[in-house]
Amino acid sequence: MSGFYDFVPNLRDSIDRNDDGIPRSRNIPKSFKMWRSTSMSNLVSNSNKIRSHVYESAPSDNSKYASAESLTTLSSYKSKKSHWLLKDLENFWDSWDTIVTIILIAAKDLPKPPNDGTTHELYGKFRLGSETFRSKSVIHTRRPEWRERFKLHLHKDHSLKLTLWDRGRQKIFMGSCVLDLSKLEKERTHDVWQELDDGYGSVHLSVTMCVVRYLHTAPKTIKTDFQHEQSLTDWNNDWRLVGCLKVKVIRAKGLSGKPSAYCTLELDNERLQTHSASSGPDPVWDKSCVFNVYDVTSALSLKVYSSSLTNAFLTELLGQVSIPLLNITNGETRWYALKNRNNRNVAKGNCPRILLTMTVTWNPIKATLRLFQPKEVKYIEEAPKWDISLLMRNLPIFVDHFNNILYFNEIFKRLFEWNNREMSAIALFFWLMLCYHLTPSTIPLMLLLVFIFLRIYTWIQGNNYFIDSGAANDSNNNQKENKGLTYRINDMPEIILTVSNVLELIVSFLERLKNLFTFQVPFLSYVVMSILALLSLVLYFVPFNYLLMLFGIYKFMRKYLNPDRILNNDFIDFISRIPDDRILKDWKELNVPEPVM
Repeated sequence: MSGFYDFVPNLRDSIDRNDDGIPRSRNIPKSFKMWRSTSMSNLVSNSNKIRSHVYESAPSDNSKYASAESLTTLSSYKSKKSHWLLKDLENFWDSWDTIVTIILIAAKDLPKPPNDGTTHELYGKFRLGSETFRSKSVIHTRRPEWRERFKLHLHKDHSLKLTLWDRGRQKIFMGSCVLDLSKLEKERTHDVWQELDDGYGSVHLSVTMCVVRYLHTAPKTIKTDFQHEQSLTDWNNDWRLVGCLKVKVIRAKGLSGKPSAYCTLELDNERLQTHSASSGPDPVWDKSCVFNVYDVTSALSLKVYSSSLTNAFLTELLGQVSIPLLNITNGETRWYALKNRNNRNVAKGNCPRILLTMTVTWNPIKATLRLFQPKEVKYIEEAPKWDISLLMRNLPIFVDHFNNILYFNEIFKRLFEWNNREMSAIALFFWLMLCYHLTPSTIPLMLLLVFIFLRIYTWIQGNNYFIDSGAANDSNNNQKENKGLTYRINDMPEIILTVSNVLELIVSFLERLKNLFTFQVPFLSYVVMSILALLSLVLYFVPFNYLLMLFGIYKFMRKYLNPDRILNNDFIDFISRIPDDRILKDWKELNVPEPVM
């Protein structure tokens, strides 16, 4: 290796030395002293393709001071290298305009892992251009599931490569596949089953490409109108596809601060994203989106986020709104108020709102048939977590409903006791008329009358009567929460006691029925068998309508037959005679121990 002094031959002569040949430090420039040949910044990296003799370290037996010319060359190279890095980063940033969202859902028909006594896990690797992502590891089965989302940037390379690997004692290649993104339409979600090229099985992917910015060197690709109209025949051929939803996100007003905001729109498993608007409280997007509708009872979820630099890693939610598809008026342009994170109150800002235009078209026959099929499972769901506020809200509601059931039970008991003779007489008359005219066709008719009555009642009271009453309950709960921790602690024992009693009654009832059918008390089981045989014989000769009429007369006339009787329920009284598991354990006999001699 040539030395540094080969490049600067006159350096030794330029250094002032004393009589012993030792350089005088007072004549050495300060810049020379700061340069060290062993410095990492002055050593040539192994990754450099061209090695320059300028940056090779000087021999250890010679003087370790460099000239000002060499330092200038070194500084110039460093500045050029930094400039090249910044230029490459700028070129990388300016070469993409589309975000590719990939959800690795599952795989099927994969070969079984080797039986070597270790736990085998599967993971996948994505590569798009220079970006690489690795999925989480899951247990190796025939149908593994990941349900994980990735975001990549689309550059000139449109080939998405996925490789599957098995990790056990050794890392085993399971197969790979290449997906050509240029063949997929942008601004739509594509559900793809891709076969593995170098292995067995296939991979389930959900791919969405959203244009979120436009390049100065390319035409603007962000859609500002419905550029492709979807005909009815496109979705009438697929029975899973119910209809089509078109949304135009126009603008927003009153957002908190001056964010560079963008929107995400999600319908079931389809998720699209707008570009980031210019900074300000009133952003304008003017972008259209198209969704496939698989269930008309679904709701469109729209969220507004801030894309500022401070929120690059932790996104800030500016507001959200959920819009049921059945509440959409086609072609209407209207404002929707944005809610906060809990989706109950108004978000921060000056009355934040968003302007939308929506149109939904769907087939009523297909939508009706779809209601009786399994609901589509979302690929990405939030993991359930403990929520003490939700528990505090649900416990009082559960207690109130249980108390209402007991209240109505007492009303029916009093009705049979003729405490109000007019109401009891009317109830007996309606019961006899209903039983006399009872046929299989009248059963759905009665339920239909209930719906008609409730529809008329809600129309008179207002369509939001029950919703407003629920909101009133929520406000009451919020007032209770605002009273502080003392109120919660004082109210908690009563609620827990009521809930524990209800759960004990339900569990005890189920255990008693189980013990009845399993002949834990044979006499009670034989009694039920005798009653069922006798009832079957009676129904063979006596019409069912007449039996119901006789049963109603018996229930209403029991007070006059036995005025001193105690109010009771025959079925509950019989069930109370059957022991539950706790009572059976108390009845269990132990073996008599042998006496010790």
